[in-house]
Amino acid sequence: MKRRAIAEIALIAAALLAPLVQAEAAGDTRAAPPSVRPDDSAAANGDVAEFEALIAAGKITDMRKTLNGSYGAMLSYYPEMMIYYVALFQQNKFWRVFKTQNDVRAEAVYADFSKSTVTLADAEIRRIKLEAETAFADRQIAAQQERANRLQADLDVARSQQGQVAAYQQEQQNAIRELRTGQAAAQAQLRALQLRVQELQKQADGDLPSPAK
Repeated sequence: MKRRAIAEIALIAAALLAPLVQAEAAGDTRAAPPSVRPDDSAAANGDVAEFEALIAAGKITDMRKTLNGSYGAMLSYYPEMMIYYVALFQQNKFWRVFKTQNDVRAEAVYADFSKSTVTLADAEIRRIKLEAETAFADRQIAAQQERANRLQADLDVARSQQGQVAAYQQEQQNAIRELRTGQAAAQAQLRALQLRVQELQKQADGDLPSPAK
């Protein structure tokens, strides 16, 4: 019984392994997971990676470069292998590289890449200009607002002072009127007293002989 069970297990295992063995014999890479993803392999073996590796090794000579905003095009030469590299980059990151040994073809591609940087950078450059204009306008607004605040403060002080001056002037006018009224009363009282004194003096001197002439 045990031998029979072992034999059945062996048959089942053989049936399960048969497709994998056949796939491996046929060269089907799906039988086992790849150690490197296709994208990683393409990136590692692409012209961009090759060009960056040559730059890092100091084997590339720059010939032409165009910059528009953060976009740029570059024509470089690999003297050791007489290969031209034409690169398109953005913020110093290469994202398209073309290589050839034909200098005319390299110049044509470089000219095309250079034109592309103009189109690619157009929106960026317009944004930079608009940001600068907006910032300048904001500074102008702030300066004018500060000036308006200072003028308003000066006007408030002047109006307040003007009100105080007007009140002071009114007080002075009232005081003058009161003083004039008091002065007129004092003069009238003085004249009345003078007349009273003269009258009293006449009465006091009435029984005295008149002075000799």
